[in-house]
Amino acid sequence: MNVDPSTPAAGRLLPDTSDWPHAPGAVVLRLETTASRLGAHDGAWWPRSRDLAAELPALITAVAESVGPIERVGLDAAAWDQVPGRMIVDDRVVHIDWFPVGDDTVILTRGDHDHFLLLVVPPDTDPTAAQAAMAAAVLAGASDSARQIFVKTGITPAA
Repeated sequence: MNVDPSTPAAGRLLPDTSDWPHAPGAVVLRLETTASRLGAHDGAWWPRSRDLAAELPALITAVAESVGPIERVGLDAAAWDQVPGRMIVDDRVVHIDWFPVGDDTVILTRGDHDHFLLLVVPPDTDPTAAQAAMAAAVLAGASDSARQIFVKTGITPAA
């Protein structure tokens, strides 16, 4: 397990897998798992491509293991090569809503109203910058937008 001890909420985070070897389909995710949820983002995701059909199932499975079944995903269609209207993940239908928002986030919805906002690190990001952005996204009480996090960590946002 590779938990960053300099992160104030280190004991409450899923392990940071951003520097682990990645098999095809592996998910790179940091997720704040406390009930307080004080920051602007609940976590960060670093997909390895813009192929949503290849990337999203692993994310949904990983998040569902911690918080329960995910029913909807909201995202910016412009950030992905193709966006299906729904997917079957772990024998469950997951509806995909898309909007032209350009905010470098994805929203995962559990139940009727409970949602998790994740920063989406662009796939071609340098690993050091990606790790810094993911750590910044889960700092307790952090209010920076995705764009602000990217500026601070030297990441060029997705077009």
